[in-house]
Amino acid sequence: MAAHKPQSQKVQFIEISASQAGQRIDNFLLTLEKGVPKSRIYRAIRKGEVRVNKGRIKQTYKIQAGDSIRVPPLQVSEKNQPTEISDALKQQLLACIIFEDESMLVLNKPSGLAVHAGTQIQMGVIEAFRLIKPELEFIELVHRLDRDTSGCLLIAKTRECLLSLQQQMLSDEIDKRYLTLLKGEIRQDELYVEQPLQKNTVSSGERMVKVDSAGKKPKPYLSQNKLLALPS
Repeated sequence: MAAHKPQSQKVQFIEISASQAGQRIDNFLLTLEKGVPKSRIYRAIRKGEVRVNKGRIKQTYKIQAGDSIRVPPLQVSEKNQPTEISDALKQQLLACIIFEDESMLVLNKPSGLAVHAGTQIQMGVIEAFRLIKPELEFIELVHRLDRDTSGCLLIAKTRECLLSLQQQMLSDEIDKRYLTLLKGEIRQDELYVEQPLQKNTVSSGERMVKVDSAGKKPKPYLSQNKLLALPS
C-alpha cells in the first residue's frame, strides 16, 4: 500500500471541512505536509506564505469549517526522508508500546527521542513508526512531548481516532499529568509553583518554554502546578 502522499510542489488552496475544524493551523499543516520540519512550517506562517481566507494568521489560529487555506510548496528533498530504521531503535520502540488496538497505540516515549523530525533531527517517533508499520495507510501523532520528556504518547492509526482524541483534549476530557523529580529537600508538604513562562523555538523546530519575567503570567485561579513532597 502507498503509505503517504508526497508534499505538493505547487501552491494549494484547501477548504476546511467540519471534521477538520478546531485544529491549530500549525498542527493541521504538520499533518498535511508529513515530514516537513516544524521550523519550516512556522517560518511559512510567520512570513505570511500560509494564509487563511487571504489573511495572515498566527500559528495558534484554530481553523474553522469553510476556511480557505493557502498552502505554499513545503516539500522536503527526498534525500532527507529516512528510508531505513536501525534494528536497535525498532526493537526499543516496539518494547515501549504499552497499549495498541486497531485505532491507536500508546507509547512510553523514551527521554532524548524527538516525536517528529526537524531541521537537525532526521527521524522522530512518527517517522520511525511509519517505517516499522508500513502496512498502515494512516498513522499520526495525537499530541507532542518535548524531546527530553519521557511519558505516554498517543498515536492514532485512523483519522477518526485522531480527531476524536484531539477533541477530547480540547474539551479537557483527557487528564494529562506530568511528574517532575527534584533534587533537594522540600520543607513543605505542598508547594505551588507559579512562574511566568516564555515560549522559545529552538533550531530543531521544537517549542520550549523557560521561566522568564517577560513571559506569560500564571492565572492563580487556574493553577494546578502543585508539587507534593514524597516521603523519604
